[in-house]
Amino acid sequence: MNIYSSLQIGDYHTNHCEDHLLIKKINSNKIICAVMDGCSTAMESHFASTLVGKILRKIIIETGYRELYEKNIQSGIDEQLKEIIKRLFDEITFLKKHLMLDEKELLTTLIILLYDATDNKGIILSIGDGVICINGQITEFDRDNKPDYFVYHLNANFENWYTNQIQKVFFEKLEDISIATDGILSFSKIKKADSESVNCIEYLMIDQSNSDTDEMLNKKIKALEHRYGMKPTDDLAIVRLIKDNSSQL
Repeated sequence: MNIYSSLQIGDYHTNHCEDHLLIKKINSNKIICAVMDGCSTAMESHFASTLVGKILRKIIIETGYRELYEKNIQSGIDEQLKEIIKRLFDEITFLKKHLMLDEKELLTTLIILLYDATDNKGIILSIGDGVICINGQITEFDRDNKPDYFVYHLNANFENWYTNQIQKVFFEKLEDISIATDGILSFSKIKKADSESVNCIEYLMIDQSNSDTDEMLNKKIKALEHRYGMKPTDDLAIVRLIKDNSSQL
């Protein structure tokens, strides 16, 4: 599995990149990827997205240790993702009280991908806005820039909340999959360029040029700027997985 990622501050942002991303293996066959987008109109948006990423990393490490020492644990990918999100809720709830955080300090979207190479199956859950691409099929999750942040539901019944999540996609036979914050929709012309226009989403999520280098996405974003005169005006976090037939993960 070839794994690529890029985190870019938007052209309209000056102080902080409010997006964050995470790539972390549970074990040799399972991987979690996530992108987060802090709410620009909230408080210290970069803190919320980064905090969620750090908490998820902790949960994934603990999950890996648990699977290592408790051999009899068996659950489907949906159940495992559900358990990870439940623990994220619990951790955020604790920190909100412990650090006396305002709700506006915790507003961030989350797109999380869990892939099991053993079964060649995976799941993507989008909580808020963003874009995903599964084997060439692009899906945009757009809530008119008014995401239903999961922090709004910390005191709700988790089982009911999770059951009602409709932005959930299962996939099999991974070939080429991407997840991105909605910054991927914000590319705009910032200078004149000789090259003809390009579909930025397809270029970053479907086109496989430069896939022989780990810096594929960063190179593509540079090409969009210098060859096509386009840059993202909003922050962008993107992770892309392309199947490598020579290995699993």
